Amino acid sequence: MIDINKYSSSKYLLFGSLYFSEGLQLAIATVIIPIYLLEKNFPPELATFVIGMIMIPWTIKFVFGWIVDYSIQLSRKQFILFGGLVSSVSLIAIAFVDPSVSLISFLLLLFIGHCGIGFLDVSADAWVIEISHEKERGKLNGVMAASLFAGMAIGASIIALIAQNLGYSIAFLAAGLLILPIILFPLFIKEIKKIKKHQKIALLLISEFRKKTTQSIAVFLPIVLIGGGIIQFAVPIYMKINLQLDIGQIGLIATVFILAKVVGSLVCGATSDKWGRKTSIYIILGLSVFFSASLIFANNWQLLTVLYGIIGFLSGGLLSVLMATCMDITNPKIGATQFSILMSLANAGELGGGGTSGTLISLLGFGRVFLYSAWVFGPALIILYFIKFKKQTRKA
Repeated sequence: MIDINKYSSSKYLLFGSLYFSEGLQLAIATVIIPIYLLEKNFPPELATFVIGMIMIPWTIKFVFGWIVDYSIQLSRKQFILFGGLVSSVSLIAIAFVDPSVSLISFLLLLFIGHCGIGFLDVSADAWVIEISHEKERGKLNGVMAASLFAGMAIGASIIALIAQNLGYSIAFLAAGLLILPIILFPLFIKEIKKIKKHQKIALLLISEFRKKTTQSIAVFLPIVLIGGGIIQFAVPIYMKINLQLDIGQIGLIATVFILAKVVGSLVCGATSDKWGRKTSIYIILGLSVFFSASLIFANNWQLLTVLYGIIGFLSGGLLSVLMATCMDITNPKIGATQFSILMSLANAGELGGGGTSGTLISLLGFGRVFLYSAWVFGPALIILYFIKFKKQTRKA
């Protein structure tokens, strides 16, 4: 058994690999499945409905978090293995289900698989909170976020190529088999349970959210990610309509965006351990205001690629620092529940911004949408000024 407290590199490998599997699942759900259903002659509105159903577990992660914390007698590792196996087996199973013959079975298997990922995600986060200290959480969350984006890139490219050349059934089977050894890796990791007694989750949760810092960050999280959500959804549409790029060109530029997020996660996560979370967020948001507004000048694909890449770098960096910040203020006794609530708020802001971007484009045009996406960072900066961050301490 590997003791991750003694061998720090194994800590990064463990949680990075688990987040990679999550990114792979996300790419399959948001990229591969929609194309598969359209090729099966499903109407777009039904295809998007299916994706919406699949993604529900990601918006209710706090439910999985509560179950994990309530069942504290079981280890975080056990829930990771359970959730990972469920997600892997579900992908293998849908390889043998034709949605045009049994859409309900297809949808149910995918939904169950993402519930499994929900258990894996909140359990991994709670484990990180338990074993890490403030001065390494930036680097650790940087690796985790970078691995998530890397998994999305692999899923959107390699798995898509397998589907194109060998068929979707083989692609789903390959993805399920790829995830299987990743989620079995925790079997070789030694877990020391620091919390063995049943916790009064509701009382602890109320106590934590009575703290002014926790309340301020809970308000800050959805607001700070609205602008990024708008940009992420609006730019591909801008490339198609205004720059008249084809799907291949859009895909290449999107890949630059994802790879930049990987680099940004690693760099900003590490620097936040040295400079502090608040300083790092100030720098990221200040630059985000400038480069988001600069998109109004992107009248060719070359300039857009540069700006979009920089925004991707900042977006990835912001996520890793925000995750580390939330872990810093999370009570390890309810690590799965409290952290999942905070992340659900962050997801709500990003998805809310993205979900309204189409309407905003129709009403305001691309130029104003890009300017408003930059403007949204203003209120976030004001809120940030009043937040008292927990002082980072070195491990004794």
